[in-house]
Amino acid sequence: MSVNDEMNISPEPSVLDGNAAAGLLQQIFAVDVTTAAITCDACESVQPLASLKLHGLPMGYILSCPQCRATLIRAAAHRQECWLDCRGVSILRLTIE
Repeated sequence: MSVNDEMNISPEPSVLDGNAAAGLLQQIFAVDVTTAAITCDACESVQPLASLKLHGLPMGYILSCPQCRATLIRAAAHRQECWLDCRGVSILRLTIE
């Protein structure tokens, strides 16, 4: 590395658009999410997604905490679109292989 190269190194992180995260997000969303560790934002309990309580509705699904019954995830799909609301989840931890 030359002196000129060192002068071109910015101490600030680069800001890119969301396309730069595509590779990581493909890895994350291509795994079996039923084994994901879900932390409830309300009571801070941690459990696998598979243990959440599912309330199936005509418009979509609501997944709630088995400990405190707080709504963790809302999911719906219609035609070629889907919606995912995870406001009740403080942490969603996945194992990537």
